[in-house]
Amino acid sequence: MIFTVTYTIMAALEAGLATLLEYLSAHVLTCLVPAFFIAGAIAALLNKDTVLKYFGADAPKWLCYSVASTSGTILAVCSCTILPMFAGIEKRGAGIGPATAFLFSGPAINLMAIILTARVLGLDLGIARAVAAVVMAVVIGLIMATIFQRHDPSCKTDVAPSMIQADPDPDQMSRPNYITGIFMAVLVAILLVATSSAIELLPKAIIVGALIAVAAYIMNRFYQPEEKSAFLEETWWLTRKIFPLLVVGTFVTGVIGYFLPVEWVRTIFGTSSFMACFLASVIGSVLYMPTLLEVPIVGTLFGYSTGVTAAGPALALLLAGPSLSLPSMIVIWRIVGAKKASVYISLVVILSTLVGMLYGAIVS
Repeated sequence: MIFTVTYTIMAALEAGLATLLEYLSAHVLTCLVPAFFIAGAIAALLNKDTVLKYFGADAPKWLCYSVASTSGTILAVCSCTILPMFAGIEKRGAGIGPATAFLFSGPAINLMAIILTARVLGLDLGIARAVAAVVMAVVIGLIMATIFQRHDPSCKTDVAPSMIQADPDPDQMSRPNYITGIFMAVLVAILLVATSSAIELLPKAIIVGALIAVAAYIMNRFYQPEEKSAFLEETWWLTRKIFPLLVVGTFVTGVIGYFLPVEWVRTIFGTSSFMACFLASVIGSVLYMPTLLEVPIVGTLFGYSTGVTAAGPALALLLAGPSLSLPSMIVIWRIVGAKKASVYISLVVILSTLVGMLYGAIVS
């Protein structure tokens, strides 16, 4: 008996360690490192007025929610990679509504995932995922904005050292206004190329190296020493705050996955009932699904491709899975606080459930 318990515990710990090692090897260099630098640039270099123009609580709703709900199409990011960017825009003054809309849509609607869903799981499911992700992002953002107004003092979280500094005076800047936009575009290009599966390793390394050289040139040529220092300081602060939580959460996810009764889970997803869609949303929100991996998980592990899982639970998994995970929930809790994190997570699960039921009813 003792031997059996010990063996089970050791096997679960090994599963958690294997998940963690796979995550570190597959995502740190290609996803998280570029994402942290992008977040550092947003927080330290991007003019606050620019952020507030598109994501501010006082920005026109049609503008900020249009940008927030669709900007994820160009970012091949997962639920963890989007977190540094969310932290950056949230601390730069973005309204809680547009910020959470961006947080959801980033991993839910990235273009490569939508295309892969349509090709592997069917065009109808791919279209449904894209439309539902945009609509859900807007609805989640509007509800969060209604409940938590930006002027609420509880919106403030701990502030990175560079954030106590005032924005640089535009009159003292010698560089053109578009330089920061170009610098941000280069950083995003590094993220996109590094995460692309369509480019071979050697060409990918050459392209990423060239883009890094361009980014370094822009930084050295156009930015003042104090701005460089703020950029690196903000990047390191976000890394130090978020990365340890991701490591712990990913390990715990692997342990939970070891005990997950996969065969039992498969048998309850045969219809698009409330319980099936709700359980799919909950399981998807806990499991860590790296970008694009949610497609084979839904198609193979949960049996959608073989007809084991119905359309409703499949869509619920595709909506809740990429947007949430146990590691990301821990970090979101840390960034915005327990109350906002709880409401956001609940909204993702509930709306994914309802959308899955609706899609299942339409398809059937």
